[in-house]
This record gives sequence, structure tokens and C-alpha cells, in this order.
Amino acid sequence: MSLLARLAPHLPYVRRYARALTGDQTSGDQYVRVALEALAAGEKTLDPGLSPRVALYHVFHAIWCTTGAKLEAREEEDTASVDPRQRLMRIAPRSRQAFLLTALEGFTPSEAAQILDTDFDEIDQLIAQAQQEIDAELATDVLIIEDEPVIAADIEALVRELGHKVIDIAATRGEAVEAIARHRPGLVLADIQLADGSSGIDAVKDILGKYDVPVIFITAFPERLLTGERPEPTFLITKPFQPETVKAAIGQALFFHPARQKVAA
Repeated sequence: MSLLARLAPHLPYVRRYARALTGDQTSGDQYVRVALEALAAGEKTLDPGLSPRVALYHVFHAIWCTTGAKLEAREEEDTASVDPRQRLMRIAPRSRQAFLLTALEGFTPSEAAQILDTDFDEIDQLIAQAQQEIDAELATDVLIIEDEPVIAADIEALVRELGHKVIDIAATRGEAVEAIARHRPGLVLADIQLADGSSGIDAVKDILGKYDVPVIFITAFPERLLTGERPEPTFLITKPFQPETVKAAIGQALFFHPARQKVAA
């Protein structure tokens, strides 16, 4: 099988990664092109001990480092108006790479370590650093839809720990509707089965009918959402949950939601 045939399925993804890494498709494509030319010329080779996709990203990063690529923040950007993806450019370069490789590209921490020529522990630290910076950049107003007081309190504590503001905790669909009438949320964390027998799914539909905001479902009944039909929720956490899982999902939901805008307090 030719080199191009081996790599073709992975090229759209490495281009996506390069675009996110540089903040610009043209710049990203230039680095991908140089990596492919180096492979074609024999200047770089795919590591046979790695899967083709991991090996391609590994070569991309080798080219990135040897060409002196810079990942500094763009000082002239307006913090209030810049697209959330552009805010990633303010995150420290190494942390940005680890975060994108795992959160955007879906690599495991071990695969990310292979790509960046480091170890699991450093990747874990880099991801945590990136998560902290993202949470600080994307602080927003959060609506919690949860009918169990103890669980609601736990989620509220996690949200506040990340620097977000909890605008309301709704135990029913009706309370959720009333909450968004008072204050537009920037993020919704929702259970499915609510106190009065109403549905968190219906509550979310009510909210999305008015606002385009990211939603994370936290539920003991994931099968009600994972039906195999589209659309399915992007962020779904099963109870009982791990605090770090919720924190990571919040950061990713805010970061990757394209229509997110800063919500006034």
C-alpha cells in the first residue's frame, strides 16, 4: 500500500488539528504540507511501532518543532468578541497541544504522549493546566436542572470551583422554563428524570428553542438518550459521576460550542 493510501483517511483530521493549533486553516495546511513532503522525500519516516494515525501526528509535531513554529497568544484580539476557539491561542503551547490531541482528536493520554515524545504523567499535567486556563477564559452562567438536592449541591460546588456562576437550580421542567425567563444561561447541566415526573429532555428542548447553548446531561438513565438516532447529546455523563469527569465535560462543552457568546451577568 502506498504512503498516500495509508495516510489518506487521516489527513482531514490532522488538518483539523493543525487549524486548531495555529488558529488558521492556511497556516495549519502549510505545516501539514511540509510534513507530507518530508515523508515523501524520505526525510521523515512513520514509526512502525505506532498506528498510522499516531505516527502521522508524531511526524507533524517533529516538523512543527524543527521549523521553529510559534504558538504565542494574539495580543491584539478583543477578549470579549473573539471566537472561543481563538481563545485557545492564549493557552500555553505544550498544554494546548495535549488538550487538543485528547479533547479534539480523541487520542488517549498514552497516544498523546507518544505523539509529543513525553510520558503519561506529563500529558496528565498538561491537560489539567489547559483545563484550568480554559475554565478561566470561558467562565459563564450555569443552569442546573436536578431534582436531588444532594446531587444538585455537589454539581453546584463543582461549577463554582471552576469559576462559573450558578444562576438557578431547577427541580422540574416548569422551574427550568421560569429560570431561563429570568436569566439566559451560558451552559445547562441537566438530569433526565425530574421531581414531578417531568422530563429534563423536554426542559432542554424548551431552552434550546430559545437559546443556542451547550448542554451536558448527567443522568442514571443514559439509555433514554443513547437511542442510536440523531441527534444524540455530545456530552453525556452517567451517575454516579466522577467530579473530574464533570469538570472536563464542562470545559470541553464551552470550548467546542461554536455559537457560544459571552453572557452578561
